[in-house]
Amino acid sequence: MPRRVVRSEQIPAGDARQGDLDLTQVAAFVDEGDAHGNLIALLQRTQGEFGYVPEPAVDEIARLTGVPASRIYGIITFYAQFSTVPSGRHKILVCHGTACHVAGATRITEALEQELDVPDGASTGDMEFSLGSVACMGACSQAPVMRLDEETYGNLSADHTRKVIHSFVKELGLEAQYPGIAGGSTGGGGGGV
Repeated sequence: MPRRVVRSEQIPAGDARQGDLDLTQVAAFVDEGDAHGNLIALLQRTQGEFGYVPEPAVDEIARLTGVPASRIYGIITFYAQFSTVPSGRHKILVCHGTACHVAGATRITEALEQELDVPDGASTGDMEFSLGSVACMGACSQAPVMRLDEETYGNLSADHTRKVIHSFVKELGLEAQYPGIAGGSTGGGGGGV
C-alpha cells in the first residue's frame, strides 16, 4: 500500500520541517554517480543527509537528473525505507504482532504516548523522539517488545517501559524538555534483550 507523501503546502508555518534546506549536498550526490541508474542510492544518501527526503530535495534531484519528480516519488512511496516526513533523532518502535499484542503491546504504546506526549505514528515537537508501531520484530518469546534506537527491550510492562524512557531521557540530559519524566522513574520488570 502506498505511503502518504507530505507536500510543503500541507505543513503548517513554523513547523520544524519548514526550514531552509541547503541543497548543495544533493547536487554533490548527483555529481558523484549515475543518478539515472542509481536513484535508490541517491535517495538513500539524501535521506542520510536530511533524516528524510524533503520535497525541495526531490525537486532538485529531478532538475539535475532530468528524472521526473513523479518517478522519484514512485520510488520513495514504494520502498518503506524512505520517508518524506522528518522523524525524531531517536526512534522508538513497539511491536504489535500477535504475540506482543496478546502480551500487552497496547499498554506499552500508551505508556510511551503519555510519557513523551506524542501519539503513535508521530514525532515529538522538539524532534527528539518518533514513536511507531511495527507488525513484528521477531522476538515473540519476549513479548511485548520495543526497540529504542538500536536497543531492544523485551518482557515489558507499562511501568518498565516508563522506567526505560525515563532513564534514556535523563541519559540524554533532556529532563527539562520532559518535565513529567524529571520527577523520577517508576518500577517494573523486564530488561534489555
